[in-house]
Amino acid sequence: EVQLVESGGGSVQAGGCLTLSCTASDVTGDDFAMGWFRQTPGGECELVSTIERNGKTYGANSLKPRFAIAQDGSTNTAYLHMNNLKPDDTAMYHCAIGRGGSWPAPCKRWGQGNQVTVSS
Repeated sequence: EVQLVESGGGSVQAGGCLTLSCTASDVTGDDFAMGWFRQTPGGECELVSTIERNGKTYGANSLKPRFAIAQDGSTNTAYLHMNNLKPDDTAMYHCAIGRGGSWPAPCKRWGQGNQVTVSS
């Protein structure tokens, strides 16, 4: 069974930066992608950014100027670098695994996630 170990997150002031990391273990095949979704205080689960094994990335257009995703394929670790954080970025960030463009229940399936809180 795939396990995800997440780290990072925390509290910062607006304009600050944070990096989240996520390492996947016991993942099989080479057709998976890793990424982050976030659950807002209102309960909505929204796409942040994803990266495929070939390096292709997808993400919310509104976040692309400030958020960047990267990976270390040798360790199955993904990183989300978040810059110029805004109070609206406050959310629980969930790392997730997807295959074939499918991301079932990304804010529920993989764990509790990491809280990011941005104060004004």
